[in-house]
Amino acid sequence: MNAIGKNIHTLRKQNGFTQEELACKLGVTYQAVSKWENCTTAPDISLLPELATVFGTSIDALLGYAAEKKTSAYYEERYKDTEYYWGVKPSFMCLEVLRILPPEKPLRVLDAGCGEGKDAVFFAKNGYKVSAFDITGSGIEKAKRLAERHGVDIDFFRADILDYRLEKKFDVIFCSGVLHYLPEEQRGEVLENWKRHTADSGVNALNVFVEKPFIQNPPDHEPGHFPSWHSGELFGHYHDWRFERCEEVIFDCNSSGVPHKHCMDTLIAVKETAL
Repeated sequence: MNAIGKNIHTLRKQNGFTQEELACKLGVTYQAVSKWENCTTAPDISLLPELATVFGTSIDALLGYAAEKKTSAYYEERYKDTEYYWGVKPSFMCLEVLRILPPEKPLRVLDAGCGEGKDAVFFAKNGYKVSAFDITGSGIEKAKRLAERHGVDIDFFRADILDYRLEKKFDVIFCSGVLHYLPEEQRGEVLENWKRHTADSGVNALNVFVEKPFIQNPPDHEPGHFPSWHSGELFGHYHDWRFERCEEVIFDCNSSGVPHKHCMDTLIAVKETAL
């Protein structure tokens, strides 16, 4: 399902319309709506303003552009503060990677969505050769300063997980707190790209927020966040790899000053070579 097909499907459901009801509002057949949602065809450009009006949204949001821009702006501002928004303590997944695949020889790490660089710096300090990207310019600049402070060399660059694809292999692909920005139709493509570009015996260490009917959206719910990952979805993409860690946890959070909960799936998996 492409971006507009996915968005039409999601917005139709959110507004409680059947395909027939939406078709009636737009003066088209329900088969046309079905084809849009199945990506067989796309709505004529002349229908976009009317579609946006029916759903109470913008054309940019309908096409999938607005969320990406808002997400970038959201963190651009927060990363400009002198304090580190996420702190400087590395994720526990970093320690797991260090245990499973220590840098006894030069190993290449990619930190996808590195934010302010705390995990990338941890890997570099422990002897890995690190590349790291983030969508925010302020995050990258802050990460560079953190690396300089710790005396490590990291290849930081700016990129968007929605359209950046790997062309060379890494021994470790690390991604924490980012995958929930991937819309459903891109998840398989991105993860398959990462799997293909992981060296034999390499590691992917990933986590993602998942949706639970008994957990409400957090009070600081971020723009661009696609909350439709379900329990085990991430694990299924790696069914052909060896799992070193595979768990789901519900935890308390106070990031907005208002206590709330999150549910997160964490996977650390190894790419085994065929016998």
